[in-house]
Parts: sequence; C-alpha cells; structure tokens
Amino acid sequence: MAKHTFSTLESFLIFLLVIMTAITVALLSLLFITAGTIENYKDSGDHDFTATPSPPRNFSGYYIGVGRADCTGQVSDIPLMGYGKAGQTARGLLTKLYSRAFIMAEPDGSNRIVFVSIEIGMVSQRLRLEVMNRLASKYGSLYRQDNVILSGVHTHSAPAGYFQYTVFVIASEGFSNRTFQYMVNGIVKSIDIAHENMKPGKILMNKGNVEGVQINRSPYSYLQNPPSERARYSSNTDKEMVVLKMVDLNGEDLGCISWFPIHPVSMNNSNHLVNSDNMGYASYLFEKEINRGHLPGEGPYVAAFASSNLGDVSPNILGPHCINTGESCDNPYSSCPLGGPSKCIAMGPGKDMVESTQIIGRSIFQRAKELFDSASQEITGPLASAHQWVNMTDVTVWLNSTYAVKTCKPALGYSFAAGTIDGVGGLNFTQGNTQGDPFWDTIRDQILGKPSEEIKECQKPKPVLLHTGELTKPHPWHPDIVDVQLITLGSLALTAIPGELTTMSGRRLREAVQAEFASYGMQDMTVVTSGLCNVYTHYITTYEEYQVQRYEAASTIYGPHTLSAYIQLFKGLAKAIATDTVANLSTGPEPPFFKQLIIPIIPNLVDRTPLGRHFGDVLQPARSEYRVGEVAEVTFVGANPKNSAQNQTHHNFLTVEKYEHASTSWQIVHNDASWDTRFYWHKGTLGMSNATIAWHIPATAQPGIYRIKYFGHNRKQDLLKPAVILSFEGVSSDFEVMK
Repeated sequence: MAKHTFSTLESFLIFLLVIMTAITVALLSLLFITAGTIENYKDSGDHDFTATPSPPRNFSGYYIGVGRADCTGQVSDIPLMGYGKAGQTARGLLTKLYSRAFIMAEPDGSNRIVFVSIEIGMVSQRLRLEVMNRLASKYGSLYRQDNVILSGVHTHSAPAGYFQYTVFVIASEGFSNRTFQYMVNGIVKSIDIAHENMKPGKILMNKGNVEGVQINRSPYSYLQNPPSERARYSSNTDKEMVVLKMVDLNGEDLGCISWFPIHPVSMNNSNHLVNSDNMGYASYLFEKEINRGHLPGEGPYVAAFASSNLGDVSPNILGPHCINTGESCDNPYSSCPLGGPSKCIAMGPGKDMVESTQIIGRSIFQRAKELFDSASQEITGPLASAHQWVNMTDVTVWLNSTYAVKTCKPALGYSFAAGTIDGVGGLNFTQGNTQGDPFWDTIRDQILGKPSEEIKECQKPKPVLLHTGELTKPHPWHPDIVDVQLITLGSLALTAIPGELTTMSGRRLREAVQAEFASYGMQDMTVVTSGLCNVYTHYITTYEEYQVQRYEAASTIYGPHTLSAYIQLFKGLAKAIATDTVANLSTGPEPPFFKQLIIPIIPNLVDRTPLGRHFGDVLQPARSEYRVGEVAEVTFVGANPKNSAQNQTHHNFLTVEKYEHASTSWQIVHNDASWDTRFYWHKGTLGMSNATIAWHIPATAQPGIYRIKYFGHNRKQDLLKPAVILSFEGVSSDFEVMK
C-alpha cells in the first residue's frame, strides 16, 4: 500500500466531508426546494419579433444587435466556482459580472444567430434550459436551441450554485435559487437589449497572435502527441486571436467578439472577491476605451472576450515553482522534492494576483484593439445553425471504416483530485496517476460503492476515483445528455464545445470541421472553438494525452475516445449545414430538468446592528486628504450582500462621487463595476456585519472633493411575520484628492 501524506488534518477531513455530503444529499429531503422557472420575470410588451426595416439597396451585411446586462448574483455566503477549494466563499466584490449578447440576422430576418458570452465559470445545463424556456415564452420560435450559443468566460471567481448535477451541487454546497435567478435574468436581459437595438451593419474579421500571456500547464501531456503533429506548430499553445468587428452603415462601432484560449485564473484560489478575471478586465478596458463618458458597465458599445480551447493554457507565465524552495517543478507530476504537489504552484507576472490579472488582461485587450482597428475582411453570406442532443455515454466512434470504439459512462480519475499548478488540490494527490490507490479505493467502496468492471475497463488507463456515471442519488452526478451545436456566419463557423478542449484537441477538431466543409465545396472556412458552451462536461483531451492521466485527462469524463466522438459529431453537423440537410438531423434525447434540488445549509439570518447604530453608519471614516496612488477606505455598519441579489434588481454596492462646484452637485465617477474599487464584506456574529469600501485612487483622478457611498439591503423579520428586504445607504465624510 502506498504511503499517504496529508498537508493538514483539515485536508483529510475536507475529503471525508465531501464524501459524507454526497450521502447526506440523498437524505436531506426536508431541504428540497422546487427550483422552477423565475416567477418575477415580465415581458416588456408586444413585439413584432421577425420584422426588420427594409434594407438599403445592394445591402450585403447583417442586422446586428448588441446588449450587456448584469448577471453577478450573490457576492457572499456562496462558494466561488472553479477551483473546488473548501472555504473559498464569496466575501465581496472586485467587479461586476456581465452577460454580453450579440444577435446577427440576415436582411429579411429569416435567419438569425445569437452568441452570448457570460462572465461566469461555465454554462450549466440548468441555466441553458431555463434561458431557452424564457426565450421561447417571449419570442416563440425565433430564438431556439440551434441558433443560440451560451458560452462561459470561465472566470474562477464567479458564484457557484446554479447547477443540477450532483457533483457540481456538492462543489457549490447546494443550489442557490437566488443566484440562479439573477444569472438567468441577466442573460435574458442582455438578449432583450440586443434584440431591441438591431440595426443594419457590417461584420469584419481579423486574426493575429497574442504573445507573452500564456503557457501550457501540462507540457508533458502535450508531448505525448505525435511528433509529426507537433512539428506543424511553433508553440504548445494556440496564440491566435480571432476578432469580429461590428459596425453600423455609418461606420460607428457597435461591438466586438474575440476568441482566445487562456484560463481566467490570474486570480488564485486565495481570492474571495467576485470578479471576471483577466478576460473580464480586457472587456472592461475595451468598453472603457470606446464608451468614453460612461461609467463602467454602461454605454452602447459591447466587447466580449470569449473562451476557446483553453484546457491546458495558463496565464501564470512565470511557470510552476516550489513555493518553499523556489526551484522549478515543471515535471510530469507537478511535484516538489519537499512537500510534494501541494507546493508546486504557478505564478503570474505581477506582484500580486490583481496586478497579474491586469497585466495579462491589458495585453489581451491591446492586441484585440489592434486587430479591431485594422480589421478589413468583411464577413458576408448566409447564416445557418445545427444542434443535437447526444447521449455521450454511448457514442459509437468509427476510428476508420472497419474499427469502432465507444465512449464511457462518466468517471473522474485520481489526478482530478490533484488539481493543477493554477490551483492545487488539498490532499496531496499527484497528477499523472495511472495506478490508483488502494487506500482511497477502500474509502470510496465503503461509502459510495464499487465502480463496475465495465466502467473501469472502458475508462482505462484512468484509475477511477469517482464512478459518477453510476451514481444517481439524489440526481445523476454527471450529465449523460450533452449539446453539440454548430453555427455558421458566412465563412465563419462557431463550434459550441460543452467543455474545455486542450490545445491539440482544439486544433484537431477545428481541422476536421474545416476539412468536412471543404469536402462539400465550402472552402476557406474559419472554424472557431468556442468553449464552455451550453452544458459543462469538464475536459476533452487527445487520446495520447489521456494515456498519461494528468489533471485534464483525469477530468475527461467520457473516456479516452471523447475527442474522437466530438469530432465525429461536429463533422455531422458541418455536413448537414453544407448539404442543407439540417432539417433531417435527429434532435436526440432531451436532457432532464430536475424540479427539486438541495438548497445551501447556510441560513438566512436577520441582519442586526450594534447597539445605538444603524445600517450604513460609518464605523471607520476616510482620512481628510489622499494623493493619487493611495487607497481611500471607509467601513460601514453592513448587512449581508446576498439580500441585494434576492432583491433581483440592478444594484450598485458603492459609488465614488466628486463634487462639481459649477453645478453644486455630486457626480458619480466610479461604481462597483470599476476595477479601481473593492467591496469587502466582513461577517460577524448574530447577524451583525461590516462593509469596507476601498477606492484605489488612479493616476487619472482629478483633484477635488470626493465621497464614498454604500448601498445595501438588510433582512428584517418581525415576530410571526414574513421576512422583508429593506434598502439602506451610507455615505462617508468628504475628503480631498490631490496630485
């Protein structure tokens, strides 16, 4: 039996807690809630959804609509989704999260497509199904499963709690209807705004490399791919960015979408502030550049930085080093001589994670802006879309004309528990484990039952840690039914990938789809892999990468032939579009929508204030004077910020205001969508809490008199009466900012 070491006793208990939680989930029937559709959504009125104005003569472009809406959800009392680190819960806000929607329609309105990039970890199947139900109830058949793509940016600093499959419910510590509703509202609102603002315009495309912002975090896995294949590429990451520039017929900028592969994990797993990470910072800078005179999150121009084949791509470009000795741990097991894998961590280029986020995000923005400004290749041609639901546990994959293999029921391997150099696991599991471990096998077998020989054989050489495809209580642990979707916009094809493709996986899929189009006469198609779309199914590695079972391979849940299955399926969609036979495609088996889900165990406490104090009172005032580069901080008597998400209205937690002598009024210069502000929530006891607002005064701040305002909601409940949510605000004393 292998020797087992734990970084702390707490780490071991955390693992046991996760396993015990899985059992407890099935017994907590008293905590079940009906998680149905959103009740407070109202249609804005009657619309003619398909009519568009008569196009100009010889018009060859598209009708284009762009929209942006807040989808932040809770910023307290909820885990952050991505790292799976116990205790990494939200305790405030660095910047708001947004859904950015883009609608493109042919001039007669007959065909249209929708692409939505959402600043969350990933799109869950439940989120997708509810958004589509809402769109159908409002727009009828105009926006459908086949022509709407929902894509997650993949920030690891967004709220969890919006999933229906048990693995993710456990990781989220329950289903948060509050956050789920807020996200759905935001996504649908962004589409509504885009729909209402459609106008004739043009779409231009450009491509170019982005240097100095990424590394491959599993280079050993990448090296398993055939040398002849690797020799075709100059790097073990894809550096190319694809940018779509959208303008109206007067040349006025409407918006842009860029796709680029990089993990938004510049903010590491010690972070507790909700934020959109490096890709969100790039969006922030782009929109700030063009929406001059508007506050962050406002203005008509919309810029989305969407995910691509980012599976093995890290922004922590200083690479993995042992944090106790400083030596490199870039080895097949990402392990250090002293301390093992828990000490092997990759770092970004900045002095801290916020600076690293901004350095990487700024570089991505600057390159995107260059490509945007020089874009000249106009996209023209018809729009088309194809979609199927597929049972990914039972796909027959033809590797050649005579030899077929099968996909597997879902399972997670041992290296899944190891995490990555961007966020290591807490139990000293090691990447690259192809043998398993009798110790953990015994614990699993005693608590969850033994995996079948069928799943163990199918998943080889993955040693099965969790046989999720055979666990069904209280609901299936992983999805069986998965979306595959392909949209074409003239010579551009968007593949909606329901997971995280590694670098080489993305290359193979793009080339296969491109070749399929070419075989039917559609030459020179640009194929984009759009990641984390519609439903989340973890990772997708190549067959060769799967053999060495690092984190990404251990998280390829449908087995070693997952990529080949997706390539086969997407080639089928490409053929249907190229031959105009989409109508003949089988829709496939529809996924479930579970009505009852486990709610978080964290209670909704009544908010209270210290004796003699009121909500919004200042506890720690600002200084009277600051200089640019300093941080102005104010602490208020606070209330739980999740009350504001429950209120379901667009809400700012803070503003920074400057006094204008000419108008004798206060002008808002920053809100909580700004990367120069921070909102920290400090949870106390008996329902009491504090809120600290920090303004990192930028060099661009004008001298003058300023103040900081705090906006919150408190939960009040009188005896024998239902709880009510009440709004309040606080304001700091005035202070002066000097150069």
